[in-house]
Amino acid sequence: MQNGKKLVLGVIGADVHAVGNQILNHAFREAGFDVINLGVMVSQEEFIDAAVESAADAILVSSLYGHGELDCQGLREKCDEAGLTGILLYVGGNIVVGKQPFEEVEKRFHNMGFNRVFGPGTSPETTIQALREDLLGQ
Repeated sequence: MQNGKKLVLGVIGADVHAVGNQILNHAFREAGFDVINLGVMVSQEEFIDAAVESAADAILVSSLYGHGELDCQGLREKCDEAGLTGILLYVGGNIVVGKQPFEEVEKRFHNMGFNRVFGPGTSPETTIQALREDLLGQ
């Protein structure tokens, strides 16, 4: 059953990890979301263009190669400039280089304007529940 919420999903930067992207795509669709899946090696501009074009409710960025922190810098500001002020921004995966305390990583991404930050190994169900809370008030 569709819930009417549109998500833009993709793997940012030079990251080519496609399996997790496909798992998330399937899980979000099964949960009733309309998913615009951009695949891998997605630039910030491609996320933003797809969100504007589709009138998306959220942008979900994943990264597994460890450079997500660099790839995501400035995304909130670019969203605002494109008229996507307040769009829900999620990021998840192996988003930093090396092993770092998740609380510190989460704080840095929140400071960059992300609403939710998910560490490596987060289940799709956890993200789906967060989407339901943030977009549907459930």
